[in-house]
Amino acid sequence: MAKVYLKIDLETGKENEAKTALKKVSGVKGAEFVTGTHDLIASVEGKSFEEIVTKTLPEVRKIKGIRKTVTDFAFEWA
Repeated sequence: MAKVYLKIDLETGKENEAKTALKKVSGVKGAEFVTGTHDLIASVEGKSFEEIVTKTLPEVRKIKGIRKTVTDFAFEWA
């Protein structure tokens, strides 16, 4: 199982619409508004990082109201 965190910048006035659409994308496990540099952080899971990058992220980036995403890959250390 692969997991990433998306730091998302939103267009003003599109926050709730974008969050609602984001939560409908396959692989998105959660999304929360945050303070700081970005507007929203989402957790995404998939079978592999390749699946997330090639299937899930393109769907996320099509959502109206999302201006920019920054992807942080999550790793577990044994």
